[in-house]
Amino acid sequence: MNLTFIDFLVSGVLATIMFGIGLSISVEDLKEIVKSPRAFAVGLFSQMIILPVLAFFLTFFTNLSPAIKVGFIILAASPGGTTSGFITVLFRGNVALSVALTTINSILTLITIPLVVNLALGIYFGKHSPFELPFIESFLQIFFVTLLPASTGVFIRYKWDGIAEKIQKPIRTIMIVLFAGVYSFIFFAGEPSGGSGISFHEVMQILPYALAVNITALITGIAAGRLGRTGIKSSFTISIEVAVHNTTLALLVAGTLIQQNDMIKPALVYAMFSFWTAILFGLIVKKNQKLPVFGEFV
Repeated sequence: MNLTFIDFLVSGVLATIMFGIGLSISVEDLKEIVKSPRAFAVGLFSQMIILPVLAFFLTFFTNLSPAIKVGFIILAASPGGTTSGFITVLFRGNVALSVALTTINSILTLITIPLVVNLALGIYFGKHSPFELPFIESFLQIFFVTLLPASTGVFIRYKWDGIAEKIQKPIRTIMIVLFAGVYSFIFFAGEPSGGSGISFHEVMQILPYALAVNITALITGIAAGRLGRTGIKSSFTISIEVAVHNTTLALLVAGTLIQQNDMIKPALVYAMFSFWTAILFGLIVKKNQKLPVFGEFV
């Protein structure tokens, strides 16, 4: 595998993001899994099973290229992250549930991403696909840039809570700057420079399907929570976790591990708007429930 500067940059940004997530996780948050097993089970099932199936059916019969279709599956296989957690905090959702889902996702994606992505490659490119996601290599790469930094953050929070509180804010700032920087570079730089080389035409081609995946995920997430009788607060949290993805992880899988630029493009387009659609969704839910926008759910 020939790694470029942008590959190391994406890995570094993702590791920093996961470390920041780890710093925000307390033992009490993890106990939420035991306290609310139903909400956790519904959320995890929605993220790990329903979301990839949705992405598959919404793109399978389109005229998108096989690489773009696989890119959507990679995106669907990379749920959760810092953005979803921020939105949950902003609208006073079930923060402990959000953190618990992110924590377990960090572990499960070590296995689910190679399995789901290789299945998609087989479906869209056939038996003799020119692309492959080696299981062991992918497992180790994802481990070192997701689970290890997150675990380090959790350990620091557990052992030295005061230090964790002090460094959380600067880490968040660094995360935002790095996140914006890496996305701007990949989005606007040409392929010879390590960017995606995405064109305006490609953005317009991918955007309707990306919006369809996003809106369907928001609606399906809250519907799953309501059907599972988890309460509106947890249902809202589940919908955000399902619809707002760890797009940096998707970039790592598509760009660094598979090294296929076209597969990066759905994640880039999705990142353009998914934060804002989630904010709009939060406003709609709060208005529908006749609750203060940034007040507590009841």
